[in-house]
Amino acid sequence: MKLRRPFVEEINLQYLLDLPENYSSEKNWPLVIFLHGYGERGDNLELVRKHGPPKLAGEGQQFPFVLASPQCPAEFHWRSSFIISLVEELLENYSIDPNRVYLTGLSMGGYGTWQAALEYPEKFAAIVPICGGGSHIDLPFVERLRNLPIWAFHDSGDDVVPYQESVRMVEKVISSGGNAKLTTFHEKSHDSWTAAYSNPELYDWMLSKVRNN
Repeated sequence: MKLRRPFVEEINLQYLLDLPENYSSEKNWPLVIFLHGYGERGDNLELVRKHGPPKLAGEGQQFPFVLASPQCPAEFHWRSSFIISLVEELLENYSIDPNRVYLTGLSMGGYGTWQAALEYPEKFAAIVPICGGGSHIDLPFVERLRNLPIWAFHDSGDDVVPYQESVRMVEKVISSGGNAKLTTFHEKSHDSWTAAYSNPELYDWMLSKVRNN
């Protein structure tokens, strides 16, 4: 089932919502928030289906979780406040397990994933940033992520977002006693997301994590 819903935070954002085929309000479901990259910004919501989980859902893949894929307006980059407002709206209106909320994104959305997790680490059960980073983030603040499971993906030959962006963040989380890992591709491509999101182990890993309050 695919729906379009607006929500209001600082601005009016649209998002795609994909519900499990057997969705019922009689149980609480995991929630995955997907953040797209720079090229999918704007007001054409169909652009959000270009990559990642919403693309797979549009092609008929069934996921055992609620998938929400917002669209960032052209004049913005991802803001943590956008993401948290969406999470709160979905928790209010759908049967969502608040202890099983996951955040993932690619490129600009990978940066947004790191940033939102740093600002609101208590909101998520796990994050999966893909070819993103945190070069603008002071490393001491990364210690805020030490209790949050993280699985990052990046290509060592990425010529758009430097590979060291992910290395830097993951190494800092690990040195802080956290639970982070990095899967490295060697295709000399910015596109780390096709392989990552096609891997069933990614979803099994995410869904195995429960928020530790």
